[in-house]
Amino acid sequence: GAVVPPSTASLPAAPTPHPPHPHSPAADSVEDEFELSTVCHRPEGLEQLQEQTKFTRKELQVLYRGFKNECPSGIVNEENFKQIYSQFFPQGDSSTYATFLFNAFDTNHDGSVSFEDFVAGLSVILRGTIDDRLNWAFNLYDLNKDGCITKEEMLDIMKSIYDMMGKYTYPALREEAPREHVESFFQKMDRNKDGVVTIEEFIESCQKVQAPALHISMIWTQGPIQ
Repeated sequence: GAVVPPSTASLPAAPTPHPPHPHSPAADSVEDEFELSTVCHRPEGLEQLQEQTKFTRKELQVLYRGFKNECPSGIVNEENFKQIYSQFFPQGDSSTYATFLFNAFDTNHDGSVSFEDFVAGLSVILRGTIDDRLNWAFNLYDLNKDGCITKEEMLDIMKSIYDMMGKYTYPALREEAPREHVESFFQKMDRNKDGVVTIEEFIESCQKVQAPALHISMIWTQGPIQ
């Protein structure tokens, strides 16, 4: 069959925390927490986050409630992130992919993801332009953040996706299949045959194969936040 580029693999949607009724105490407490947070990390105000992202006030409240439920301190480190993410892929090992994803959200590379980091990335993934999404995906695949993607980096991502989906999803998958997929896809992307894929080559190739969708299914997302 046709090779599915890693940027189009579709993962199952994860559960979404239901928004509280607008007049319920829960809704009030969520709003209050933005102003009166006593946790380690105090998030920016709702108005500022509305300006910086493409989410509405209500959507930000729902996302914050889910984020705080999983991360009471207001920030999440890599180990917490991997533990939370693994709940949605019990059939496989999601730890490696979760590390890659964590590093993409941790844009200032300080070893933690705040609520601001989280909604900034999520806004691009769910509401960004095609170019915005592809730029975000490129950053995910560029594991060492040197501005280009090598074949080995693409292979590491592909293997981590197979590991996460588990042997029940791919029961008859040959061990060399991920490498064969990467070899084929990398040849198409590396247009000048210099052994690396640049952001320009990545975006051009993905647009040609109609691959705007990312293979990201994040916790606290999907459902009403689309």
